[in-house]
Amino acid sequence: MMAPRLRFAPSPTGYLHVGGGRTALYNWLYARAHGGTLVLRIDDTD
Repeated sequence: MMAPRLRFAPSPTGYLHVGGGRTALYNWLYARAHGGTLVLRIDDTD
């Protein structure tokens, strides 16, 4: 079975809020517990 690769792609239109930080934390904890990686994806929408 392959190691999971999770991503976190916050909205580029403003500051990171508590809900986004919580999602990033949950994804990181899941990836860490299952031997995977977390990828931070930053989109340039301008």
